Amino acid sequence: MLIKKPAVCGTLESSDVQITIRPNEGNGIRIELDSVVKTIFGDEIIRTVQEVLNEFEVRDADISLVDKGALDCVIRSRMQAVILRASGEQYDWSKEDALWKTA
Repeated sequence: MLIKKPAVCGTLESSDVQITIRPNEGNGIRIELDSVVKTIFGDEIIRTVQEVLNEFEVRDADISLVDKGALDCVIRSRMQAVILRASGEQYDWSKEDALWKTA
């Protein structure tokens, strides 16, 4: 999925994460993390971000995260939302529904 424009998702409230994504065409993925739990969970947060980028086939993006202790499920949902906002594309959520029905 191509990141066409900058987008922001999330808040700076406790237990949330604010994610900003920008186009970075031809320069790969760059992830910057500012987190209150970076020393403990930083690697896991980055891994989650990379997993969502891979799921949406994002190859070039500049991502900044300001994490205030968000759970993995919050980070995933914020990443999904910000990618879709930045791409301008509609996503077929029935793919996700099918995954839950088989689980």
